[in-house]
Order: sequence, then structure tokens, then C-alpha cells
Amino acid sequence: MEPEINAIIKSRLKKLEILYEKGIDPYPTDFKPTHNTKACLELLCDIEKKGLEKSEVIYSAGRITAIRKMGKAIFIDILDEVGKIQLLARNNTIDEETNELIELLDIGDWAGVIGPVFRTRRNEPTIQVNSIKLLSKSLKPLPEKWHGLKNVETRYRQRYLDLIANTEIREIVKQRDNIIFELRKFMKEKGFTEVETPILVPIPAGAMANPFKTYHNALDRELFLRIATELYLKRMVVGGIERVFEIGRLFRNEGIDSNHNPEFTTMESYEAYADYNDVMEMVENLFEQIILNVKGTHEIQYGDNKLNFKPPWTRLNLRETLKDKSGIDFNLCGDVDELKDKMSKMGIEVRNQLTWSGLMDKLISEKIEPDLIQPTFLTDYPREMSPLAKPSKENPNIVERFEGFIAGMEVCNAFTELNDPIDQRARFENQEKMREEFPEEEGDRLDEDFLIALEHGMPPTGGVGIGIDRMVMLILNQPSIREVITFPQLRSL
Repeated sequence: MEPEINAIIKSRLKKLEILYEKGIDPYPTDFKPTHNTKACLELLCDIEKKGLEKSEVIYSAGRITAIRKMGKAIFIDILDEVGKIQLLARNNTIDEETNELIELLDIGDWAGVIGPVFRTRRNEPTIQVNSIKLLSKSLKPLPEKWHGLKNVETRYRQRYLDLIANTEIREIVKQRDNIIFELRKFMKEKGFTEVETPILVPIPAGAMANPFKTYHNALDRELFLRIATELYLKRMVVGGIERVFEIGRLFRNEGIDSNHNPEFTTMESYEAYADYNDVMEMVENLFEQIILNVKGTHEIQYGDNKLNFKPPWTRLNLRETLKDKSGIDFNLCGDVDELKDKMSKMGIEVRNQLTWSGLMDKLISEKIEPDLIQPTFLTDYPREMSPLAKPSKENPNIVERFEGFIAGMEVCNAFTELNDPIDQRARFENQEKMREEFPEEEGDRLDEDFLIALEHGMPPTGGVGIGIDRMVMLILNQPSIREVITFPQLRSL
């Protein structure tokens, strides 16, 4: 295959040389389309309603995907962002110069066409070529001779080829944009202010995750890519911005699989005078509105399951559900070795879990999460698992926290936010001790500046983080996060 591709490249370089010799710029900047392919079809419908055979002359452009010579006629297909249309160049409608230029065109080139829109005798919408302009010469052939790009690794590594070859990928990109637009619209309608917080941070706090490190030469200091936006958004609430949210990238130095990418997009929001019950209601309404506006229905298909997003979602108490699924009552099983022994007897691999909270997280992911197919809130977590959440009024060992699950995936994590600075400092200090004792285990970090902000007073607040990539996966029925992140991280070849 390589010699064939090299021959194609050599042929195209020769054509490029001929273009320059003829004084034709193969990479010009001065073509302005008046109609995309969709607008061409709409124009054709309009003129046919008026009983006309051809439209006025229009300007259109796109990538060439096919060239067919049939006697004295040449058919060229061009593809733009919204669709494809056929061009027809006849000897009696083009001059010699245009004919010579067409001979130098290849599949993959970008071309601009000038001429009227009409319909052929075979009923095909077509632009008659009065003149054509090369807009960008392609030196490499399109993937797999334009039969579609199927190799998964090539699709992810050279996403531009995937976008050229697979129309469904272009649709995912556009639909993702629609979903984020609807999310942002929902939050603005609720009175939230959108802000931007630092990506380079001195303390990677706000979540239990390993960070990426970098170094700032001018400041002569080590910095980290943020693992969460939580602590900066809470600073905003301290400062009096009572409803605040941010849509942005987070970076976690973790594994890669169908549900995880080291850089991913979230929406985090914080609302003063709200608790986790208020946030649950907001999350239900947010998903419902987005799905209704994007898909036009409460029910969507994801894999083999039909998911219903009509509120209210199912609410399950974590302790009771865990007792039912595993027989373990975490209130009565606070010893690490005892918990590890019970989990091992169930066949759960526990060698990589060193702390009680790590074991509990593993137990939940093994015994509960896979069964949470319909939209479900799992509520009221152990205090030890949630260093940023406020204790329950009924039980100080439980915190007001929920996680949202759909199709066995976590899609959101939320708390009634801890606003007691003394309690928060004690929990951060405990996290630091745990990280020293168990450096392999993920843990949160003490952020002194955040604690100082909290000491100035933060009102009662409800907060949530929603994984946008997983939301898009669900709404667009995609099995892998790499299908909805345009340029996913991949292992080296």
C-alpha cells in the first residue's frame, strides 16, 4: 500500500508544480461562497416552485470527494460542513483554461465553483460549472480511497481524517455543541453567573485525584493542572457571587478506558442557600430540559437500554443499598482489615486499595453501580469518603452527599458544602496524614488560601460537578468517551 500512496503523492506534487508554472495559486484566500450545499438545495426548490429550470449564478465550495468523466461531461462531488452536492462541467459551458484546471484536480482538493443550480435528467441536484477555482491542493489521498475510515486507532489519532470520512462524527461534534449550549442556557435561566477559574494552580485540591505537574520559569515554582474547580468557585461564593458555575477542562493523571480520559470537561456549580436536596432537583431538571431540547423526548436509547429522564429520579440510600447488595453495613465495619477480608471473600480484588475509603469506593463500584441503569441518585455517604461535604443533621458520621448514576456510569457528584472552617481544616489535615501514610492512594490536599477564605464566612451552599463528556455519551448513544472527545489522549504507538 505504501508504494501506491507514494505514487499518488508524487503525482500530486507534479500537478502542484504545473499549477505554479501556469501562474495559478493553489492556496488562495479570495473565494467567498454565497451558498452552502444545504442552501443550494433550498434555492433549487424555490426556483422549481416558480417553474424555472436554473437559478441565478451562485458561489459554493467544498472538498472534492469524487471525479467522474462521462464523454464530454465531468461530474465532481463536493462535500462541505452540511452536505454534498454534484457539479457538472460540460465542454460547452467552460473555457479551455477551466478545463485544464479540472484536469489538475484530485479527490481531497478544496474547490470553489461558480454557476447556476439545476436538476439533471436523472433528478440529481447539481451546480453547473461556469468556472471553478482551486482553493487548496491536497497532497495526500483521503483515507481508504474514500470508502470510510474504519480503523479505530487511526480514527482517534488522525481525527481530521475521521471527520472527513465519517459524517456521524461530524454530527457528534455539532450535537455536543448543542448539548453544552442547552446546559449553559439552563444555568443562565436559573440566574447563575458563569466564571473562569485558574487552570494552573499551586495546590491541586478539590478532589481525590493525582495531578499533572508543570513548572513556571518566571515564578520559579512548581504548578499543577487543576483536578477540580470546586475550591475557586467556593471562593466566589464567599465573595458574594451567590450562584456561580464554570464549564471547563479538568486534568487527572489517571488511567484511560471507555469512561475515562486524563483531560475531560465538567460543569461545576455552587448555589448559596441550597442543600443537596435542592441540587438533586436542579440536576433532574437540567438533564430533562437538555434531553427534551436536543432529542425532543424524555426517553432515549443507550445501548440495549431505554432511559427515562422524566423527574423524579430514583433515590437510594447508600448504606441500605450496600447492605442489600453486599451484606456489609459500613457503620458496623470500620476496620480496614475486616472490610478487606469481607470484600475478598466476595471475589473483589482489593490489593490496590489501602484505605477504608478506597475500599468502600471499590465496593460501591463493584456491587451497586453496575445495576444503576435508569437515572438514580445514591445518597448519604460516609464522612470519611467525603472531606468537602457537610455532616448530616441526623448522623454526624454521614454527610449530605449524592452521586448520580445512569447506565452504570457516575455522571455527577454533589454535596451540601462544608462551610465550617474548623471542621474543614481538620478534615484536610487528616487527608494530608493519609496521603503521607498511603502515598499510592488518591487523597485530597490542604489548600491554606481556601481555608482562609472559608474563615471569612461562606453561606450554606449546595454544589455539584457534572461530567459533560459522559452526559454527551448518554444523549448521543456512544459507548466510549473517545467518541465524544474530539482529540482523546492515546497510548504511544
